[in-house]
Amino acid sequence: MAEACVIVGANMAGASAAETLRRSGYAGAITLLGAEPELPYERPPLSKEWLRGSTPTAKLHPRDAAFYAEQRITLRTGTRAVALDTARQVLTLEDGSTLPWDHLVLATGTVPRTLNIPGADLPGIHLLRTLADGRAIQAELQAGRRLVVIGAGFIGAEMAASARSMGLTVTVLEVLPVPLRRVLGDELGQIYADLHRAHGVDMRLGTGVAAFMGDDRVTAVLTDQGERIACDLVVVGVGVRPATDWLADSGVALENGVLTDQYCATNIPGVVAAGDVANWWHPLYGTRMRLEHFDNALKQGAAAARTLLGQREEYVPIPYFWSDQYDVHMQYLGYAATWDRIIYRGDVVGYDGSVWYMRGDVPQAALLLNRQREMVTARRLLAARAAVDSTGLADPNHDLRTLLA
Repeated sequence: MAEACVIVGANMAGASAAETLRRSGYAGAITLLGAEPELPYERPPLSKEWLRGSTPTAKLHPRDAAFYAEQRITLRTGTRAVALDTARQVLTLEDGSTLPWDHLVLATGTVPRTLNIPGADLPGIHLLRTLADGRAIQAELQAGRRLVVIGAGFIGAEMAASARSMGLTVTVLEVLPVPLRRVLGDELGQIYADLHRAHGVDMRLGTGVAAFMGDDRVTAVLTDQGERIACDLVVVGVGVRPATDWLADSGVALENGVLTDQYCATNIPGVVAAGDVANWWHPLYGTRMRLEHFDNALKQGAAAARTLLGQREEYVPIPYFWSDQYDVHMQYLGYAATWDRIIYRGDVVGYDGSVWYMRGDVPQAALLLNRQREMVTARRLLAARAAVDSTGLADPNHDLRTLLA
């Protein structure tokens, strides 16, 4: 009997794995399971250009249904896996049916965290993770309405920027002292706070939520400081968690996601993981990481597929993501859980420069603000993992390429 590969997660990581397997010569059956009733699609535009109506829904799908048929990839949308038997190599689906596999890719992504407070189930309170979530929010984004965004991470910040550009009144509530603090730190987070305030967002920092108020739908948010903020709708963006509940009794090693080695392989032979759900060992940085970024989903899906094909290569990318807020295009490269100093290059306050997170004289990560032209060199500098001339790095007139020596 021919081999069969099942991929759980019809997202960018899962789709990338399926395409890589087929194009690299995998002759067996490939089944791509998706819990959503959608073709695999790109999530980043959901809080940006798609939400604002400048990108049609069709452009969210890199491949159409015909592509999967041509590649002999069986795409089963609206199909959720609920249990995994690794001994028998069988998946159990939500409808009670089972699906055998010889090779398995776990790419179930993440699920949004929710707020367990009074009124959290009122209509008009939204999460933004899926295309269906986006459609529900989009239908309510009308100029002049009052939006409260809970959480100033990337989803919340991008949501606020999009809504302001559409003419809504926007209030952001964030428990931390600055937005985007966990990734960018206090100094850069403050720059983003200033950016939103300059565009008319009421940015309330160090402020949590005690309850949602309303009868038939949400009409106000009660803060933990006792203030009542009237609203017409709410978007909650307080982070996500790996979608691994269904794997709890499977024997697959779990810790902040699915644990894998540097080849994307799990502790179960024939089982790999990729995308937001994978917590893998990164040899270049000497640590485990789990990335919730589009770029990683594409690359790791392909890397996991190559491992199943016996093409074992260490997965050692320079992490990368981007964010568009108003007229500021931000690109972040590298990985900096900690740093001991920051080097500024160019006019960072004016959103035309770069920021380098350093450990000693070795760059760990770089944040580029409207500096797309520096991205390739920045990636090479970070990959070198070597000390650089800090004076030259800080000088906007100094060619970054000379630091590669």
